[in-house]
Amino acid sequence: MSFFKKVSMGMVTASLGLSLMGGGTYAYFSDTETTNNTFGLGTLDVSVDPQVIVDIDNLKPGDRVLREFKLGNEGTLDIKSISLLTKYNVSDSKGDNAGQDLGKHIRVNFLWNWDKESEPVFETTLSELQSMDPDVVAKDVFDPLWEKHGGLDVGDEDTLWVQFEFVDNGEEQNVFQGDDLNLEWKFKATQTEGKDYE
Repeated sequence: MSFFKKVSMGMVTASLGLSLMGGGTYAYFSDTETTNNTFGLGTLDVSVDPQVIVDIDNLKPGDRVLREFKLGNEGTLDIKSISLLTKYNVSDSKGDNAGQDLGKHIRVNFLWNWDKESEPVFETTLSELQSMDPDVVAKDVFDPLWEKHGGLDVGDEDTLWVQFEFVDNGEEQNVFQGDDLNLEWKFKATQTEGKDYE
């Protein structure tokens, strides 16, 4: 085959390939649409008022301290339940407690949920409360209060009463004179069940 025929054949082949490529690009109709979607997430925000429920000096055996506190829902989602985590530490002023735990002598009585008109619900010692699972505390203290009302709705606030009692056990409790007990309560809110949106 002559050089001229080889070049001509190459040009024809190249032209055919280019025409097929160009023809393939525009050989069908097309259309596109775009959707912009948003998933806005809600918030859980439990509030406690006051932040310091009890602050008292000169407590002695037999004394009782009644306090009111409010749990509020300041989030955008309903609260199904609230669990309570208890931590405390004792400052042994004279170093003479000899392994005795002041928390075993402080009884906690959850007395009343004013807004839900509930009866006294639960009593225990600080020592027992600290060792309890927070979810168990929720079932014993808060869930019964909300059983008929479905929890704490957005914007709602419940008033609860708690009584702390330094139990007089009829025995000498001198080892606790001058001691301090610092108590931390941490409230944790959980959401209601998920639902289907249509």
